[in-house]
Amino acid sequence: MKQLVEPLSNSTLRTLTSPMRALLTCFLLTIGIGYIMALFYLFLVDIDPHQKTGMKIVDGLSMKYGGQPDKTLLETALRGSMSDRLDPSDKQEIVRWIRAGAIANDYEKVQPIFEKNCIACHSAKSGLPVPPLTTLEEVRKITQVDTGASISKLARQSHVHLFGIGIIFLLTGAIFAMSGVSKKWRIVIIILPYVMIWADIVAWWVTKYLPVFAHVVLIGGGLMGLALALQILISLWDMWFKNVDPVSSGVQRET
Repeated sequence: MKQLVEPLSNSTLRTLTSPMRALLTCFLLTIGIGYIMALFYLFLVDIDPHQKTGMKIVDGLSMKYGGQPDKTLLETALRGSMSDRLDPSDKQEIVRWIRAGAIANDYEKVQPIFEKNCIACHSAKSGLPVPPLTTLEEVRKITQVDTGASISKLARQSHVHLFGIGIIFLLTGAIFAMSGVSKKWRIVIIILPYVMIWADIVAWWVTKYLPVFAHVVLIGGGLMGLALALQILISLWDMWFKNVDPVSSGVQRET
């Protein structure tokens, strides 16, 4: 480890050996593509379903974390993240059953819909972290009023994001720290994503009770993505395209 760290501490990105630059480039590109895929997934789950119903992004985030006091969990899912999984007629049939009180005698009308469209994922056998919908009792658990993300869910998502994203920005930040950007701006761009992930996660919790903080969730996520993009793009530019002073480049010689 000492043999790896000492040469890097005295180098810039452009003066690293070609194999080391190739390794770091592959890592940065992989992280960048992974982040784009994550954004695409968020679009499919949190944005597109709500836009189809005419809902704004901020309103969708408020609903995700704070819920909808006038709707049940199941109805919210049918109009949001699960909206494209069922035919419109099937969705309306389930919504009618829910609003009629989710009566046991009428369950036979909607049971075939659950069996056809939901059981594959929403069952104990699937192993997925989603509520099972195989019996009337299980379905009734999510025909309660939608109070948004639970405290346990927020705690789980918070620690996963803090650990995972914290490590990612440690690595991308360490690479970016060797770029030719001025020291002041390197410090700003290295610290920015950490501040934004802290603000983003705090806003999740606050939005559950104060919907206006959904704006902070949106802004925090956007600035975090911008900081990551700057770290990746500037680092790649420095490694492969930036001109190097022949005298300063003698700090480390390629082998």
